[in-house]
Amino acid sequence: MDIVVKGRKTEVPERFRKHVAEKLNLEKIQKLDAKVISLDVEVSKEPNPRQADRSDRVEITLRSRGPVIRAEAAASDPYAALDLAAEKLGTRLRKQHDKRFSRRGARRIPAAEVAEHVPGAAVLNGNGLAAAAEEAGQVPTKKVGSLEVQGEGPLIVREKTHVAAPMTLDQALYEMELVGHDFYLFVDSETKEPSVVYRRHAYDYGVIHLRTDTMITQENSPEAGGTLGG
Repeated sequence: MDIVVKGRKTEVPERFRKHVAEKLNLEKIQKLDAKVISLDVEVSKEPNPRQADRSDRVEITLRSRGPVIRAEAAASDPYAALDLAAEKLGTRLRKQHDKRFSRRGARRIPAAEVAEHVPGAAVLNGNGLAAAAEEAGQVPTKKVGSLEVQGEGPLIVREKTHVAAPMTLDQALYEMELVGHDFYLFVDSETKEPSVVYRRHAYDYGVIHLRTDTMITQENSPEAGGTLGG
């Protein structure tokens, strides 16, 4: 595999190409990700003199059988920008490597052993109910996130709320690749509706748009039912 270095509206000197090959050590990269397919480096220059301290931008794109990893940085010269981008790439590669390693090494704890590994965990009987609740003849009720669960129910419910500015579909795809996820929830800047982009097979992507149907909302509302019934 070779490193492809190209310039966008700027010339790339041979000296810089050699520096890229030295800075981005392929042997070290392949130790962190053995399935690397290509490594591209794009150099661009900002002509605005007011942005002289960030005039040179370097973007590194690493493609493998897993998620695409991108790292970019801007500085007053291309060499400094490359150093910053290479450091970001290394951090993200190590994060992906550690994530894969932890998944492989993770071991699920059988339900019968939970009490031994988790202090304060409830002791369950053969029906999956807490022993104390069975003695009292009651089905335990617990609050999990925004749900009220009786008896058997979801063991883990993770609830998150994010504040995000509307963005285009292209930007959402870029953000998804940047964080290395298989899907990305965003607010479409054109429709102002929530949407999801997701990874399909190979390098194909899909998008799901969520749109409110006012007719369904009216039919399901208590007021609408009362009007029809009267």
